[in-house]
Amino acid sequence: MTERVVLAYSGGLDTSVAIGWIAERTGAEVIAVAVDVGQGGEDLEVIRQRALDCGAVEAYVADARDEFAEEYCMPALRANGLYLDRYPLVSAISRPIIVKHLVRAARQFDAQTVAHGCTGKGNDQVRFEVGITSLAPDLKCLAPVRDLALTREKAIAYAEQHKLPIATTKHNPFSIDQNVWGRAVETGFLEDIWNGPTKDVYSYTDDPTFPPVADEVVITFDQGIPVALDGVAVTPLQAIQEMNRRAGAQGVGRIDIVEDRLVGIKSREIYEAPGAMALIAAHQELENVTVEREQARFKRTVEQRWTELVYDGMWFSPLKKSLETFIDDTQRYVSGDIRMVLHGGRATVTGRRSEASLYDFNLATYDEGDSFDQSQARGFIEIFGLTAKLSAARDVKFGNGVDLTGADLPGSKA
Repeated sequence: MTERVVLAYSGGLDTSVAIGWIAERTGAEVIAVAVDVGQGGEDLEVIRQRALDCGAVEAYVADARDEFAEEYCMPALRANGLYLDRYPLVSAISRPIIVKHLVRAARQFDAQTVAHGCTGKGNDQVRFEVGITSLAPDLKCLAPVRDLALTREKAIAYAEQHKLPIATTKHNPFSIDQNVWGRAVETGFLEDIWNGPTKDVYSYTDDPTFPPVADEVVITFDQGIPVALDGVAVTPLQAIQEMNRRAGAQGVGRIDIVEDRLVGIKSREIYEAPGAMALIAAHQELENVTVEREQARFKRTVEQRWTELVYDGMWFSPLKKSLETFIDDTQRYVSGDIRMVLHGGRATVTGRRSEASLYDFNLATYDEGDSFDQSQARGFIEIFGLTAKLSAARDVKFGNGVDLTGADLPGSKA
């Protein structure tokens, strides 16, 4: 029986060439798998036919947009997933859903190997291969660019020699990955981290320097999930798409960052994630209103670890699953409305309301009707500061107290 390889297929030059490249060098038949996670561009049927025209024995196409929004973007939203506090995991959360469909196709078509188009320098090779072996430990992994020396120059020459139905050009200044959660741009002149991004880098966002009239939106959440915009019910996918449109028109969600890759190098990345960044900002503020203080403090630690695991390709890991049990529990009361103004690159919260709010006006007010018993504050401070007071007294006793006579005091003269 001829060996079969399932290839993660995008429809571009590299993966189109990889079909024949893999077949020639391994003798295997290639099944191309394309997964729609809201990346836009060409019609999936066109991509499927191109894979067949390039030599694939089968071509599998999946419309996974709703699945991606519900099962991958929403967990990222509830976790406020921001790597290095800024990057909303645009590419990282798309890899596990693609992996799931690759493994499903491998089982369906009786393939023994799964291939992807990643290089040996990036995070995605880890995300694909760890994800594949986490779901199917028996499957082998293949990366033609890394393992079979498929360089860009060789890909162009191969496509021209075999007259493949794909455009070939040596001038491609950027490497771009995009889906409904956002867009990632790297390489080219951006690799010089002193160079500022030019206008042609951006696609999901308009220039925030010259914004249209401010756009006010009310986002309704139910247990951490957006369910309505301005009172109109939406699915998770519709919420992301509509916020991409509205926040993108105001230039919200542009990110320029030097980040720490899993493989040990620092990389300059440009991201556009208007919907993701606006929704995360709204979700964080609703949590400020509805999540208890100690729970919220600990959740920030959990969020960071969850985000690192996802960035590092450990979507299917036991620890991530355990952390999500905690995150899910914190979302029980994260329901209500957030009013937000989108304008000039900013998404600014201007109002909050929730039936499950922990904000008590009568406790917070300084006006008449204040129900906070201020007379209890003195005793609270005494007990709260007791350990610090005892430690300070011991320092004084042993001559280690703070020097209050030295020249290091503000305003003192040497």
